Amino acid sequence: MQYNYLGNTDLKVSEVAFGGVEIGMPYGLKMSQAKHMLQKQEAIELLHHALDKGINFFDTARLYGESESIMGEAFYGMRKDVILTSKCRHLRNADGSLPKREALQDIVRLSLQESLKALKTDYIDVFMLHYADMDILEIDELYEVFGNLQKEGLIRYPGVSVYEDKETKLALDKGVWKVIQLPFNLMDQKQGVHFKQANEQGVGLVVRSVLMRGLLTDKSFQLHPELKAVQDHMQRYRQLFNSEIDSLPALAMKFAASIPEIASVLVGFDKLAFVDQALEIFKGRNLNEDQVKLAKSLSYPDQSFLNLAQWDKNGWL
Repeated sequence: MQYNYLGNTDLKVSEVAFGGVEIGMPYGLKMSQAKHMLQKQEAIELLHHALDKGINFFDTARLYGESESIMGEAFYGMRKDVILTSKCRHLRNADGSLPKREALQDIVRLSLQESLKALKTDYIDVFMLHYADMDILEIDELYEVFGNLQKEGLIRYPGVSVYEDKETKLALDKGVWKVIQLPFNLMDQKQGVHFKQANEQGVGLVVRSVLMRGLLTDKSFQLHPELKAVQDHMQRYRQLFNSEIDSLPALAMKFAASIPEIASVLVGFDKLAFVDQALEIFKGRNLNEDQVKLAKSLSYPDQSFLNLAQWDKNGWL
C-alpha cells in the first residue's frame, strides 16, 4: 500500500480510501432496495479486513445512514490506527433555503457531536461541510465555527465536499479549507483544472465517484436508453486496455491513482473480495504519461450532462 500526505496536513493516508456510504445505506446502480445491504456484522468484518490490508483512511458522513455507528463499533479501541473523515448534515432546509446565519454554527456543532458519539471518538481527523455550494462557501460564520472546532481539538482539519468545479475554485480561493473531496473519473474530468492550484496551496485532494456509482463497471450493461451515448462512449476506453489493465474498473482506478495531485482515491466496498481486487489493481504500475494523456483526451464530450443526481431524479439509474 502506498501512503501519501494529505496536502500540507500531517495525515499520511492510504492511496485507497474506504468509502463508507455503501455500508450505511443503499447506494449505486440498481441499489434502491435495502435487501442488498450488508448486515452490520458483515460490514464490521469488511472494515476490519480493509484495515488489515493496509487501508487506514475511512470516509463517512452524518447522512450515510448507519455508516458512522458501524465504523464507531468496528474501530472502538483502535482509534489510533485509523484516519476518519466525516461530514456534517446538509445545511439547507427541505425547501432549499438556508437557515439564519446565527443558527448555522449550532447546526454544525450539533452535527459534529452526533458524529463523535456515533463514531465513539472525541475527535475527527477531517470534518467537512457536506455539499458546500457557492452560497454556503460565502458564509463567514461557517469559517468561524470550523476554526473554533479546530482550536478546541474536536477536529484536526476542516474540509469541504463539493460537486461543481466552480465550488472547488471558490473553496481554494478562500484559503481556509485544508482538504477538498470532489468527483473525478475517466468520464468526468472537469475538476482537473483546479488540481494545480490545490497542489500549490497544499490542499489535500480526495476524489470520489471514480467508478461513477458503478457506471464504470460491468454493472453498466443495462443502462437506461437515455444514457446510450454514455454507454457507447465507454467503449472507447478499451483502447487503453493491456495485459495489466483488462477491465473498465481497473482502468478507472489506475487513472485516478496516476494523477499526482490526488492524495487518496475513495472506493466504495460491500464485499471482502472487492477490497482484495481493488488493492491488486492499485498495487501494480500506474499509467504512464502517454496513457494518462490519452485517458484525459477521452473524457466525455458533454461534461455538463454527467449529473448523476439528475439521472437519479429522472429514473435513469
